[in-house]
Amino acid sequence: MRVTKEKAAENRSRILVAAARLFRERGLSGVGVDALGEAAGMTHGSLYSQFGSKERLAAEALAEALAGSAGKAALEEAAPGSGALSGFIARYLSAGHRDEPGQGCALAALGCEIPRQPPAVRRVFTEGLRATAGRIARLLPEGRRQAREDETLAVTAMLVGALVLARAVDDPTLSERILAAAKDHLTEGMPSSV
Repeated sequence: MRVTKEKAAENRSRILVAAARLFRERGLSGVGVDALGEAAGMTHGSLYSQFGSKERLAAEALAEALAGSAGKAALEEAAPGSGALSGFIARYLSAGHRDEPGQGCALAALGCEIPRQPPAVRRVFTEGLRATAGRIARLLPEGRRQAREDETLAVTAMLVGALVLARAVDDPTLSERILAAAKDHLTEGMPSSV
């Protein structure tokens, strides 16, 4: 039986959503094609027919995960009132975000693995990092362009690094302290309009 274009697109989307979640939960090297197929309710042959290789699936799933994060951030930025950056920082450095890597930021979930990935996956990650930094830049006060870009990169690095460390330690108290210290540092001295 032949699959319609609509059904093929639906299958592709289901695979990408499942793969994006699993990769963030278990890591790129921690998920095999069989597990990806099972999570999407498909055979590994279906995955290969859709994507051709695990590398291509990983690159597209990473793009899907980063787009999901972009959608959440766009909604947060659109929230009325001041304190958009402070609110974003508080949500990003929360226990809920720390405890749900499969639903959270792909930069923090996969950043440590990306240097060992093929160029296509690294390129998608780099584009995602630039897009995330760009969204954060829009939340910063106006300033000189270069200083603003540098500040944005520093804020992004601290957010991602704090989340990575908070997830990595086996001491819940230390994990909470990491999140709180980064949150305090990032919001300290920040103008109230941010």
